[in-house]
Amino acid sequence: MILRIALALLVLAVVGFAAWVRLAPLPVDRFHRMAAAQAEGDWPEPGGFEAVRQVPAPQATLAELTRLAEATPRTTRLEGAPEEGLVTFVTRSRIWGFPDISNIWIEGDRIHIRAHLVFGRSDFGVNRARVEGWLARAGL
Repeated sequence: MILRIALALLVLAVVGFAAWVRLAPLPVDRFHRMAAAQAEGDWPEPGGFEAVRQVPAPQATLAELTRLAEATPRTTRLEGAPEEGLVTFVTRSRIWGFPDISNIWIEGDRIHIRAHLVFGRSDFGVNRARVEGWLARAGL
């Protein structure tokens, strides 16, 4: 009897955790923003990654990166448009649905892509891999 109750509580905890991760609000005002300006290069950070590239046509590059992001599985646009110079996406992990935020924006003749986790401390390199994949497909 005690084992059944413990198992039921464990199942309830796992289902509750999964629901919380998938349904927790992602406030636009918190996530749809440009980070502090970085120089051209790659900038790893705890739970995320930022890449900055100098490009000849920033607006066209932003539009192409937006197209690539929208074609990425489990990725949806949270806010913004290429014409605005800032686009924010949410990509969810396959099993648990953990959200990662990706911001792509223009600053002068540079394009910035910053991807970071929302929950936890480590993203196991998935944000860097996603950003580098987008850059490679865009020819950057």
